[in-house]
Amino acid sequence: QLQLVESGGGSVQPGGSLRLSCAASGFTLTYYAIGWFRQAPGKEREGVSCTSPSGGITNYADSVKGRFTISRDNAKNTVYLQMNSLKPEDTAVYYCAAGIWGRPCVPDDMNYWGKGTLVTVSS
Repeated sequence: QLQLVESGGGSVQPGGSLRLSCAASGFTLTYYAIGWFRQAPGKEREGVSCTSPSGGITNYADSVKGRFTISRDNAKNTVYLQMNSLKPEDTAVYYCAAGIWGRPCVPDDMNYWGKGTLVTVSS
């Protein structure tokens, strides 16, 4: 069964850090672009960061540039999102998704999705 599982979410104070993990089972992430997306209550799902299959190409939403870092360990079939200097507006459910490299890294073009992990940033 093809599956993505996110972990690492939780509650943190503003300025804190979390590292999210996205582990795949049933297929190899090596051949896929991986994106992190988030959805806050009452808002649409938005892209946070994407990485190419090799990890050599990454991009970030303007709102997280300089604070978040996406990385991948293909040997462990896992992708990470290091989140630093967290702000209350980063509060959301974070999802990872796998898609075909070369297609836009947007929700409609991703093939496999995890169920999400909740990140809450609050004092």
